[in-house]
Amino acid sequence: MPYRSSSKTRQKKDTKRTTMMQAAIRVFAEKGYHAATIRDIVAASDVAIGTFYFYFPDKETLFVHLYDETAEFLLQAIRQAMAPRSNFSRQLQAGLQAYVNIAVYEPAVIQLLLVGGIGATPSLNKSQSSYRERLTAMWQQVIESAMETGQIISQNGRRTAEGFAGAFDEIILNLITHPNPEGQAAAAINEMIQFGLRAAGFTGN
Repeated sequence: MPYRSSSKTRQKKDTKRTTMMQAAIRVFAEKGYHAATIRDIVAASDVAIGTFYFYFPDKETLFVHLYDETAEFLLQAIRQAMAPRSNFSRQLQAGLQAYVNIAVYEPAVIQLLLVGGIGATPSLNKSQSSYRERLTAMWQQVIESAMETGQIISQNGRRTAEGFAGAFDEIILNLITHPNPEGQAAAAINEMIQFGLRAAGFTGN
């Protein structure tokens, strides 16, 4: 009869893996890809180095995996926040609120996505390109829907979406490096909303 691990054993392994990955996000965000080591990660997660190699063959594989998961987490949070709303202004407010909430309360996630992978490894390029494309496409869908309903002026939705993606990321990056990001969050959200409405030519409908 082949060996099968018990549900308790599997749960324990999943917990170790989750703990290690959460610690890795913090380590990569703080030190950057090149400076961070596997020993830093196992020390931060309080697991044996053998545990690391049980799940991942090397630091590069772990980093790309973390990047993909954090990218999906952020995009899903923004999409879900905007989904119930049809008004362009309210969509902007909900999506940016979700983005800022993650930035303030999970800054390592944003740090990893925006700067942690700079110059990391060629294997990350595909993941980075995919994330930027999906982020731009998300904003483009919102913009084009607003154009169809006459809420904003006619424009190149793709270019406006690219502007949204770049501008919002820059503001968020400055927010998480501020000494008091939580205290600046409301102002940042309002300023991003006003920028977005102006940039898209919101008609007020």
